[in-house]
Amino acid sequence: MEETIDLKEYFQIIKKRAWIIVLITSVAVIVSGIISFFVLSPVYESNTTILVNSDKAPGTDVITTDQINVSEKLAVTYGEIIKSKAVLDEVTKSLGIKGGYEEIADKINVSSVNDTQIISVSVQDTNPQRASDIANAIPKAFTKEVKRITKANSVKVIDKGIVPKTPIKPNKAMNVAIAAVLGIMISLFVIFLLEYLDNKIKVPQDIEKHLGLPLLGVVPHENKGKKGGK
Repeated sequence: MEETIDLKEYFQIIKKRAWIIVLITSVAVIVSGIISFFVLSPVYESNTTILVNSDKAPGTDVITTDQINVSEKLAVTYGEIIKSKAVLDEVTKSLGIKGGYEEIADKINVSSVNDTQIISVSVQDTNPQRASDIANAIPKAFTKEVKRITKANSVKVIDKGIVPKTPIKPNKAMNVAIAAVLGIMISLFVIFLLEYLDNKIKVPQDIEKHLGLPLLGVVPHENKGKKGGK
């Protein structure tokens, strides 16, 4: 015999154990809030953009299409140079950062803007001033290294890195919201699992539901406290 359950029964099951939803969701939100506000360190991001130029043709101030194409390809190559040990060591040396390039390598993200001569550099750090300092030190160290390698191609800074005022992560509100949703989902799972494992006979209809036996009648409970009761 197949068991069926309607929405009303689902609602009654949830209502009966609503305290589980309140408990688990509250714990999840509180834990997430504590971690987001008091445990995780805020991370700030500073960005700088660099323009890569190819040399102009001799005797002219005009940059040809071929030269632009070369510069676009150079942007990809230069992106790798920016994250090289030579450049990052120079950055840490100029800023007095201990630990060498390994100290800042994971904090730097370099990407070339598609079909352009532009390189975007972003630096993330728990200290907003240091993030800005690193972002602005990179173009200087990079330009020095490019001149040493190519002795020709020029690099120009489009936007300097500024000191960020607000962190990019953790997203405290988002973390708490996700924790609340997960708390509700987990609590619903627990509620229906407990209901599935609960085989107690609470109402007459449970006899038919769990045992598959027809209900012939119900014997009323006689209260001994009533007049005439035995």
